[in-house]
Amino acid sequence: MSKSFDMIVIGAGPGGYVAAIRGAQLGLSVAIVEREHLGGICLNWGCIPTKAMLRTSEVFHLMHRAKEFGLKADGIGYDLDAVVKRSRGIAKQLNSGVGHLLKKNKVNVVMGEATIPAKGKVRVKTDKGTEDLSSRSIVIATGARARELPGLEADGDLVWTYKHALVPKRMPKKLLVIGSGAIGIEFASFYNTLGADTTVVEVMDRILPVEDAEISAFAKKQFEKQGMTIREKAMVKQLDRGKGKVTAHIEVAGKVTKEEFDTVISAVGIVGNTEGLGLEALGVKVDRSHVVTDPMCRTGVDGVYAIGDIAGAPWLAHKASHEGVMVAELIAGGHPHAVAPDSIAGCTYCQPQVASVGLTEAQAKEQGFDFKVGRFPFIGNGKAIALGEPEGMIKTVFDAKTGALLGAHMVGAEVTELIQGYVVGRQLETTEEDLMQTVFPHPTLSEMMHEAVLDAWGRAIHY
Repeated sequence: MSKSFDMIVIGAGPGGYVAAIRGAQLGLSVAIVEREHLGGICLNWGCIPTKAMLRTSEVFHLMHRAKEFGLKADGIGYDLDAVVKRSRGIAKQLNSGVGHLLKKNKVNVVMGEATIPAKGKVRVKTDKGTEDLSSRSIVIATGARARELPGLEADGDLVWTYKHALVPKRMPKKLLVIGSGAIGIEFASFYNTLGADTTVVEVMDRILPVEDAEISAFAKKQFEKQGMTIREKAMVKQLDRGKGKVTAHIEVAGKVTKEEFDTVISAVGIVGNTEGLGLEALGVKVDRSHVVTDPMCRTGVDGVYAIGDIAGAPWLAHKASHEGVMVAELIAGGHPHAVAPDSIAGCTYCQPQVASVGLTEAQAKEQGFDFKVGRFPFIGNGKAIALGEPEGMIKTVFDAKTGALLGAHMVGAEVTELIQGYVVGRQLETTEEDLMQTVFPHPTLSEMMHEAVLDAWGRAIHY
């Protein structure tokens, strides 16, 4: 017997569960199907547990700097099992929280693997058999998984994906990280801080390639100060696996060298989870493992939507959540605004942190803007010096004609929290004059945001 709903969501990650809750709030009857974990990859194997582990490495780093702060700390060490246990405990706590929220909002949760056999139909294979559901509106939020390149596939022993890196059986001594996007750099930062001899290989001409070039260069210098080896315009061509070691064939400028590591983390991108859903037969267009949608997340097949990582870049949990809200409101008969990709902040929780929103300086130039750039260093900020975090920079890019904030880019302590100020500014279509007239509290790191705006017009006070 088929169960009918106003909306069915496939996937309970940060896009799916938010869509389901918002739909229920709007009076829709909602079912959500999840094959593995409520909260999806982000909550269980991504955003949250990695931040828990990175917080551990941050505290560990500070403990080694105790003398700078007039403190004494002897016999500093760590228990890797306890680090992992804390991280997994936090993920479990939040997983339970998602379950509570879905129950509170009367969302029907079906655990199992979904297919869409026909328009308006969802079939779920559960541990008790098969369950058939129907709805005029189906939201696909199945997320993505780690991309694996031929010859560089993970085995969980010598070669890891992010999942293996979150529950390590041992501490790497000599680590190779392939890929310097957010995932690769965060794991490189974590293991390097705990003492692994860490090398990062990036095929592009710089690490953190989606960031502003100036920010990438600053971050690279800090990573190298911390002992990391960074190889840009480089490619891992082959991995020879032996007993307790991997020999990596690394090509730089046409020359291949061999180097031994005991652990490799592959972080070379993601692949959308489109297989097995029946999308092709349904007429849903898939391009390079991602569902093609319009700005409102409509797939072109009536009543079928796709949100989050499966719908393409930027691959960020907060983007997925906002798309979930937007689609739920659309299905409920509302008129929501489309999510603007260039107004979504990206945050990388390495040490130092990196955060950005909007256009880079290079993109502003490519798009033909007459623009102004402002910068302000952490060394010019009293709070940063008091915190013992004088290494960092905030950079702003403005339209010189209108004063519109085109982009903002940061590297340094707590910038993942600071960036939201500029995100709000862009959402409210603020100008440089608005930001200049805003009074920032003292002493705070946020004062640097003010100074970076002032600097774009040659008015910085403290540098």
